[in-house]
Amino acid sequence: MEPTIVIVPGLRDHVAEHWQTLLEATLSNAISVEPLEQDKLSCAARVAALDATLARVDGPVILIAHSAGVMIAVHWAQKHRREIHGALLATPPDLETPLPHGHTPIDVLAQNGWLPIPRNALPFPSIVAASRNDPLASFDRVSEMAANWGSRLIDLGDVGHLNPAAGFGEWPMAKELIRSLR
Repeated sequence: MEPTIVIVPGLRDHVAEHWQTLLEATLSNAISVEPLEQDKLSCAARVAALDATLARVDGPVILIAHSAGVMIAVHWAQKHRREIHGALLATPPDLETPLPHGHTPIDVLAQNGWLPIPRNALPFPSIVAASRNDPLASFDRVSEMAANWGSRLIDLGDVGHLNPAAGFGEWPMAKELIRSLR
């Protein structure tokens, strides 16, 4: 049975030009966690939304998470048990270090349950795709996260935060990485 691809967007939810949105449109077996109407900054609400999405899926699942979506997936894995075939975790932010202006401050993230970043090994195979010049996390910090989670680290080079602001709409490598998780 072909795994269902479950897309876990970050805090900015669905952006039309984002590689996750474009990827979902090209895959017949992909669904996405729906945007929240309330409690948009609540980690617990985001984790519950992911869990509700997963509850609707029969059979194997591959998670595709970006940015804060990575943290949602990692927090979910600490609290829930369901077979996950694998996960592609792209450019996780370092929420324990002050983020650039315009992003949520650390104290607000802490109040909403995002901190500390889980450091336990994930109970499923995973790939962390890291950028060398991500404004939301240093490569060294993302490398530490990958090691803690037991993830294979992929060095993407200088791709910023791998989002439209960094020049990324389509990201063809995502399909290659997904194939490697099957």
